[in-house]
Amino acid sequence: MSMSSHIQELRKKHQSLSDRVEQAQRSPGISDLDISQLKKEKLRLKEQIERLSQI
Repeated sequence: MSMSSHIQELRKKHQSLSDRVEQAQRSPGISDLDISQLKKEKLRLKEQIERLSQI
């Protein structure tokens, strides 16, 4: 897998997580802890994308 395709795949995962966070925030049955974990994973992906983009 090339670096650009790997970064593109990470961006897709980041967008998917972003959608899940938005949906979770609108759902009354989702706990704040679950939302927080999704946001942390989203941030981790964003940092990884930024790191790889600088190479």
